[in-house]
Amino acid sequence: MEKKFVESITSQKEDFSKWYTDVILKAKLADYSPIKGCMVIRPYGYAIWENIQRLLDERIKNTGHENAYFPLFIPKSFLEKEAEHVEGFSPEVAWVTKGGGEDLLEPFAVRPTSESIICSMYAQWIQSWRDLPVLINQWANVVRWEKETRPFLRTTEFLWQEGHTAHRTKEEAEEETLKMLSVYKDFVEEDLSIPVIAGKKTENEKFAGALHTYSIEVLLKDGRALQAGTSHNLGQHFAKAFDIMFQDLDGERKYVWQTSWGLSTRIIGALIMTHGDDYGLVLPPKVAPYQIVIIPIWKNESDKEKVYRYVDEIYEVLGRQFRVKVDNDEEHTPGWKFNEWELRGVPIRLEIGPKEAEKDEIFVARRDLRTKTSIKREIMVEEISNLLKDIQKSLFDKAMKFREERTYEVEDFNTFKDIMDTKRGFVKASWCGDGDCELKIKELTGATIRNIPIDWEEEDGKCILCGKKTKIKVLFAKAY
Repeated sequence: MEKKFVESITSQKEDFSKWYTDVILKAKLADYSPIKGCMVIRPYGYAIWENIQRLLDERIKNTGHENAYFPLFIPKSFLEKEAEHVEGFSPEVAWVTKGGGEDLLEPFAVRPTSESIICSMYAQWIQSWRDLPVLINQWANVVRWEKETRPFLRTTEFLWQEGHTAHRTKEEAEEETLKMLSVYKDFVEEDLSIPVIAGKKTENEKFAGALHTYSIEVLLKDGRALQAGTSHNLGQHFAKAFDIMFQDLDGERKYVWQTSWGLSTRIIGALIMTHGDDYGLVLPPKVAPYQIVIIPIWKNESDKEKVYRYVDEIYEVLGRQFRVKVDNDEEHTPGWKFNEWELRGVPIRLEIGPKEAEKDEIFVARRDLRTKTSIKREIMVEEISNLLKDIQKSLFDKAMKFREERTYEVEDFNTFKDIMDTKRGFVKASWCGDGDCELKIKELTGATIRNIPIDWEEEDGKCILCGKKTKIKVLFAKAY
């Protein structure tokens, strides 16, 4: 039996939740803070977020959006203008009631989301059809007073981007909502190697104050689902509450149509729980802080000089195209370093000793498959480039295979309940469309309708609970 590289990490089968926490702490992604429910994102974890931010920001800007920044504090009167919105968020809102030792005339909410403060500005900025569309995105932090927290997945304060747009017509707003849902889907699948299912949320599950909400859903290795991103068609609800009107081409004054959409640091939790294994993190090359780590190996001073000179030459070439780290720490053995960087999920590890220097080659260890091979120096750039692309694709294919194996189509409620109690996973089943029936299913099984997938065609069937005839097929799962 092969000895585990990292003895201090709980195995996924033994306790998946403990494994998740172990990986976050020991891979130095984040740590608990003195403030209950908040986390400190450490440099390695933040480097992942920076890569996510860079790649997603590029996609957002390529669709015509611009970045801006709005205040952290929101007047209570602003938050209360849209009744459904404030009702949905009121249990999670943190309030500031004093400033400089004095009571404030009006309490400020620490933003749980920015619709209301942004709408107050749009009411000033938008006067004519010529001012539309307004396409603005914000990278920020938000605060939601959560009762139960878990690093990255659900914290009192978290980082995200939130897009807020205003449009002339209902059709333009719906097009924008679906466009950004597609941007999220492509980003998560292509850059994070995580397969998702995109679809529409039910009325019970939609964003407070939205006309429609769409989501991308991920299936994690413990069989639970995670909502990885959302896109909302806000209709004219906020426009009417904040009096955001414009003079249209026909001369009439009309309310704008709005959208909002967001993706947060919880996607790092999805990344960990989709690709990680009993040895620690497994990172897709596109977002890994280091794509390559080089570990020099030597026994005596003459070897050391030769190896470091060769490592410097390798680094000079590879560092021009890839994110490379040379681990020249001499306090730990090469074996310890192998374990450490495997734990931290670096896609490729290069082990370079006197033999490699003499043969003019590099010894390559691949993190995802845990395989090793030698590559000649003259072809190493091309070979490593191809290897990184293959790792990116291989991680997606593996995650997709897992999702397919853990997706069940059922017609019987007892079978449905048994899957939720024992196997977990995605369940495709018919639903009558009634919100009360949806809530009853949740009460009996703990499963929620994650979304009504966009790509699924209508099919004749009977509701999984009440038996009514329906054509609606939905995606059920237990979720974080």
